[in-house]
Amino acid sequence: MAELPFDVTDARLAAAAWSRIAEPGDTDAGALLAHLGPVEALGWLVHAAAGSGQAAVGGGRAGRPGVERAVGRWAPRLEGLDIRRELDRLAALGGRLVVRGDEEWPGGLDDLGHRAPVALWVRGAASLDLLARAVALVGARASTSYGEHVAVQAAMGLGERGVSVVSGGAYGIDAAAHRGALAVEAPTVAILAGGVDRLYPTGNTALLEQVLASGAVVAEVPPGSVPMRSRFLERNRLIAAGSRACVVVEAAWRSGALSTAAHAAALVRPVGAVPGPVTSMASAGCHRLLRETDAVCVTDAAEILELVGPIGAALAPEPEVARGLLDGLDPVCARVLDALPARGAAPAPNVVRASGLSPGEVRSALGRLELAGRVERNGGAWRRSRPAPRHPTLS
Repeated sequence: MAELPFDVTDARLAAAAWSRIAEPGDTDAGALLAHLGPVEALGWLVHAAAGSGQAAVGGGRAGRPGVERAVGRWAPRLEGLDIRRELDRLAALGGRLVVRGDEEWPGGLDDLGHRAPVALWVRGAASLDLLARAVALVGARASTSYGEHVAVQAAMGLGERGVSVVSGGAYGIDAAAHRGALAVEAPTVAILAGGVDRLYPTGNTALLEQVLASGAVVAEVPPGSVPMRSRFLERNRLIAAGSRACVVVEAAWRSGALSTAAHAAALVRPVGAVPGPVTSMASAGCHRLLRETDAVCVTDAAEILELVGPIGAALAPEPEVARGLLDGLDPVCARVLDALPARGAAPAPNVVRASGLSPGEVRSALGRLELAGRVERNGGAWRRSRPAPRHPTLS
């Protein structure tokens, strides 16, 4: 086979070339690259494809059984390969190639081991540094208005707190998550299954162009690559690895979003699931996660932040609810207040009989309740204090 028409000793070109040669998640390619590095691995492949490099594998330099067999699927992609075309296309779109060792390389992707990408093709204004504080919000394409509302509100809340949102740019929950982040002018990242030159799905082109303006669109395959089903499944591992936590907002029983959650769990990333109506098939996958895995029930941005913050540092506030009649009272005071009639007043002896307490306990409790503003005298009787009326503000 003829030599490749570009400098195979250039580490960035070699890494870019491998992103064209090997499919996403190819563990044989990952093992070879980890052992030899992209430059030497590419040189080895060129010689192996020409029939002169088989001894390198047989002699153990590649360090992994099965790599030799993989040459059969990699070699055909060497024909006509000139990765400079894809890089020129990326540059024309204002994009950039990011490889391991670059400042903005997301370190979380290295947790994928031999399934980590060799390069990222990136478009957008934001640096991938923002993934260091990011949460994945994923879910069904066939979403409901409930799921989309939750996704938008969660993304808005996260964005307002300086947490970026990562998703897949798809219809449904993904799109709602991106919209929520954009609504509060927070950067968001869309990880695509195809090339960044093809904003997919086409129905979300306008949305993804907004993502580009403040965030980033990322792919591990070069421009011109089509979004195949297998690439969608592999894309999910990047969403999981590139985030601090993964939250499934809405998902059917066999939703692809569950694979993202599974990747996150395998990478020891916290997983959250939003509950839905028990009658909704669109939430069956979330309920499955809550029943069968260690997923945490979350309902809003504050609870999602608990997943990624230090223990005890980002506790969700208690919801504001109306104070109950007996809230904040010791048992004796609670029994006395409960013994007073809901309407009208009662003398102390009646309260003694109704509460089952002694006269001394009742007198003491009534005194403490009066000081607290919970009861008031009405002649020789006692009654519960009426709540203060709400007056309109005068301006």
